[in-house]
Amino acid sequence: MSRPELPAAGGCRSAPVLKERGQREVFCGLTGIVWLHRKMQDAFFLVVGSRTCAHLLQSAAGVMIFAEPRFGTAILEEADLAGMADAQDELDREVERLLSRRPDIRQLFLVGSCPSEVIKLDLSKAAERLSARHAPRVRVLNYSGSGIETTFTEGEDACLAAMVPVLPETQERELLVVGALPDVVEDQMLSLLSGLGIGPVRLLPARNIDAETAVGPNTAYALAQPFLGETHEALARRGARHIPAPFPYGEEGTTAWLAAIATEFGVSPERFAEVTEAPRARARKAVAAAAETLAGKSLFFFPDSQMEIPLARFLSRECGMEPLEVAQPYIRDALHGPDLDLLPQGPRIAEGQDVDRQLDRARADRPDLTVCGLGLANPLEAEGLATKWAIELVFTPVHFYEQAGDLAALFARPIRRKQALRLEAAE
Repeated sequence: MSRPELPAAGGCRSAPVLKERGQREVFCGLTGIVWLHRKMQDAFFLVVGSRTCAHLLQSAAGVMIFAEPRFGTAILEEADLAGMADAQDELDREVERLLSRRPDIRQLFLVGSCPSEVIKLDLSKAAERLSARHAPRVRVLNYSGSGIETTFTEGEDACLAAMVPVLPETQERELLVVGALPDVVEDQMLSLLSGLGIGPVRLLPARNIDAETAVGPNTAYALAQPFLGETHEALARRGARHIPAPFPYGEEGTTAWLAAIATEFGVSPERFAEVTEAPRARARKAVAAAAETLAGKSLFFFPDSQMEIPLARFLSRECGMEPLEVAQPYIRDALHGPDLDLLPQGPRIAEGQDVDRQLDRARADRPDLTVCGLGLANPLEAEGLATKWAIELVFTPVHFYEQAGDLAALFARPIRRKQALRLEAAE
């Protein structure tokens, strides 16, 4: 069973971490609804917030006026914010109207926002009350998507963590794969696991509430996304056991992720090689095409998506890039340690953000490519730095073998664009 070799100089797991606790530039955690509502086909996400929250979701999702999406906003008006109306009563009425109009809803998430948290609206109490009223037809849960204290991928983490306590108990020996993936990517993953003879495989989130997703002391779980720290802890509290592994980005990361699961379930090295040999070769070939552009180029990560460490590992080891700084909102050894083991020594490792100080370091480093949030990209481009939007890496299929070339191409594209503009200016 093939496992990636550690870098000759050792990895970054024990490297000093620059802890930054200043001003942050992050996207709102409500954004996670945009991919979660597509994944959970019988769920509805009701944001309890302001008109600004509604506009954000409409813009981020690109919802057309005639569409009927599986999310919406219960608008907090001035009277609610001023304490002149009973927001709980109004919320009950909104939920009643919603459920009477949409009988297809089986799971309802009450999603907290900055306005609802500022006025201390107790959505957990509301979820308990409404769940009791509408059970068993509808399960009502709540979580916070507020941008006050969260990065945008933490919306998914909070949502999945809220689901864990209500999952049924099981004593069966099962694999649970955790993290929302596009359906086509999920199907590819399930095909690989099936080929290895691993099953039954359960999913969190599942596509609907009736899926047989349960958890118990014989559950082993693998995280497909690197931003699920709260969900990881919630599963551990239910007695499930984590399978630590690098995240499945690129050929190497996918192979290491699958190998860790295969070891847990006793798959032979011969069968592992038989199942993975062909897709590994395709992934290496696809990555090599983009690596021609990326090799030798320097790279700087602002903390944004919580995907930064595994992406830096992929880009340095498979694409030949040189990370100068790898910053991530949070670093959890249980989740990110395996990728840090494989990340070659050299880059600054930072946790958290002080945006002004980090901007100073980026300007001093002058990297060939800077990965950052939307709010920083245009100003840095104006200063002559090529940038890649971090949010695009969440909305684009990037996991496992068949997407490895597409992942590398996402980073090659802005460098090629900058090179083309330079040639055009020189003519």
